[in-house]
Amino acid sequence: MRLKVCYHDNCFDGLSSAAVFTRFFLERIDPNAEVVYQGLAHRAGDPFGPDLFSGDVNAIVDFRYSQDPRVDWYFDHHVSAFQEPGDEAHFRADDSGRKFWDPQAKSCTKFLAKVAQESFGFDPRPMQHLIDWADLIDSARFPSAKVAVELKEPALRLMTLIEAEKEASVLHGIIRRMQHEPLDAIAATPELAAKIDTLLERHEKNVELIRARATTEGGVVFYDIADQGIDNVNKFIPYYLHPDCRYGVNVTASKKRAKVSIGTNPWADFVREHDLAKLAEKYGGGGHPVVAAISFPPNQLDRARAVAAELASTLRS
Repeated sequence: MRLKVCYHDNCFDGLSSAAVFTRFFLERIDPNAEVVYQGLAHRAGDPFGPDLFSGDVNAIVDFRYSQDPRVDWYFDHHVSAFQEPGDEAHFRADDSGRKFWDPQAKSCTKFLAKVAQESFGFDPRPMQHLIDWADLIDSARFPSAKVAVELKEPALRLMTLIEAEKEASVLHGIIRRMQHEPLDAIAATPELAAKIDTLLERHEKNVELIRARATTEGGVVFYDIADQGIDNVNKFIPYYLHPDCRYGVNVTASKKRAKVSIGTNPWADFVREHDLAKLAEKYGGGGHPVVAAISFPPNQLDRARAVAAELASTLRS
């Protein structure tokens, strides 16, 4: 049997979910399955494509829903999981007992592990360290912005690599190792450690770039680095630099997309009045109530900037 696991690409929770699902499947469903992986990225239009679900068994973890009949397993926790007409009705009509969604879950990894344990007899304890870190990272429950930005912990160093790595084989290798190896051992692998050191040097430059570009008004920190060709940056940098802000809005761009990201400062003491996922959905994006994003085709950078300005204005009000 060929199992294809489709996961949220360049995301610690996405890779961790793929690792937990794989170990669960091999231990409780079919120990002889051949497992292949495919990262999925949020973008304008159909993120799936006609040939994606090519396994004998296909799974989606930590990503939006698909009505494709070839999808056998589904786990997600995003509020914006159902983006196409009929998605939610299709999900709720499913009687396979293999499709699960909980928008209250802090991470897909911990949610998946809990369901696999309670419904299928899987023992997640050997992976508890990974599960706990995925839950902390995806819910942004760091003790401080300093911890989230200075990236001293091995798990956070590995997170930095995962968010930036473009080579699918490297990410798939990490998923396979996550199933049985501790995170500090993975991060210390010479080849990966060298990549991480390079990324951390770039990260320090990004901190200084955002320090120079970011402006604050009405409790919102805003920056635009679309001219730098940087698709992903550490989302906690603006809160590290401007700890009194409530929300953050930024514009980035790469050859593949223009992107608007919006987030909530997890260390700010205030009552959140906005559901960021719902704000993003108005422009074709999605995410969680506290963090969300919208992707545009790369030739629509002006549109992305206009949407960012509208969102910043809304959050200031």
